[in-house]
Amino acid sequence: MASLLRLYNTLSRAKEPLRPIDSGRVRMYACGPTVYDAAHIGNARPLIVFDLLFRLLRHLYGEDAVTYARNVTDVDDKINARAAERGITIRALTDETLGQFHADIRRLGILMPDDVNRPGRPPAMIEPRATDHIVEMTALIDRLLAAGHAYVAEEHVLFDVPAMPDYGALSRRPLDEMEAGARVDVAPYKRSPLDFVLWKPSKPGEPSWPSPAGIAAPGRPGWHIECSAMAWKHLGETFDIHAGGIDLVFPHHENELAQSRCCFGTPVMANIWLHNGFLQVEGEKMSKSLGNFVTLREVLADWPGEVVRLAMLRTHYRQPIDWTLRGLEEASRTLDRWYEAAGDAAPGPAPETVLEPLLDDLNTPAALGEVHRLDDPAALRAGAGLLGLLRQTKTERDRAAVAASGVDAAAVEQLIAERKEARARKDWAESDRLREALTALGVTVKDNKDGTTSWTVGP
Repeated sequence: MASLLRLYNTLSRAKEPLRPIDSGRVRMYACGPTVYDAAHIGNARPLIVFDLLFRLLRHLYGEDAVTYARNVTDVDDKINARAAERGITIRALTDETLGQFHADIRRLGILMPDDVNRPGRPPAMIEPRATDHIVEMTALIDRLLAAGHAYVAEEHVLFDVPAMPDYGALSRRPLDEMEAGARVDVAPYKRSPLDFVLWKPSKPGEPSWPSPAGIAAPGRPGWHIECSAMAWKHLGETFDIHAGGIDLVFPHHENELAQSRCCFGTPVMANIWLHNGFLQVEGEKMSKSLGNFVTLREVLADWPGEVVRLAMLRTHYRQPIDWTLRGLEEASRTLDRWYEAAGDAAPGPAPETVLEPLLDDLNTPAALGEVHRLDDPAALRAGAGLLGLLRQTKTERDRAAVAASGVDAAAVEQLIAERKEARARKDWAESDRLREALTALGVTVKDNKDGTTSWTVGP
């Protein structure tokens, strides 16, 4: 079954079967957040998509056979500027922002290292921070210099793009088009307008480390080298899947690929390059100037994380997604129906009808359609579970809703018991009064066919 998984490879522009480099072991890397500010709703999309892929790979190959690295960028011009603006240290800013990020994405059902890593076993998931991998970055830079793919100029180290004949294979941009764009702001020390920074001198107040290449002044890495270094450290010179947003194809992923291939002399960095599409808000590109810039935390203040996850998965990951209030409302109603139908049933075997579309390039709309068709509670819970949904039983969900609402559960149960007694003696007026009292508490009552009464908070 594992060999049937097909993914769209941006490098080849075609769906390809996943054939792990190491038989029975899958290694995957995804570009994670730059921790200088709250994540926006667009940042949630790749997190959810690649979490789904991680879950699917673990289902197909086994929990000990998949290694997933999702990096954290904690050295960056935006980070430096924000820390200075707030008058705090860079480490304080990145630690605070990363903590908020973790709290938010846990609510989306994103698996974290402490969810999947087990004592005494190699880690299944790593979240490497860029600043913990400076040694690896400088080692790669020295290797690129030795191989003739980089040069030193005015205390900078730059990648020599013309020295790589097939540069641009991932984005498929003509070199003359890329050069025309690069000429807008060309540093005088560059040999070619396309050359990009591997290392640069640090300005006063910026983080700095000992420089490679014998440069005396301390400096800091360029953006692209960090992912090559972290992927090398945790996944090896080549690996199976590299994932990220479509906006990273050029220049970030193009430059990563160039660095890693030229450093190690390999034909590929990753066999499959996976990219998710853009997100719009109510039909428009998200922009602070348009007033539709929405942070993930703002969305989660109004909607459960599971609703946000389902709303994302209703659109195929490679297609643009239109983030709308209507989509959230529909996702919320769908989850309510599924929780009611699944009840407290334990999940059964994963339904093949749901698994099959996921094997076809993560076709989540088709998979969700199959989940809708499941009428067995155990199968429904298992099918939704493949997508990271229905993570609670209905009872657990109801109790969580009660706890969040502040409703006194004991008082509600007492009113329901009194109402049941009133109905038994056919005192309909008292039964209606008690229902109205429950409604006043924000509680909705449902009389079930088996004679029991269930209740939920809200309409």
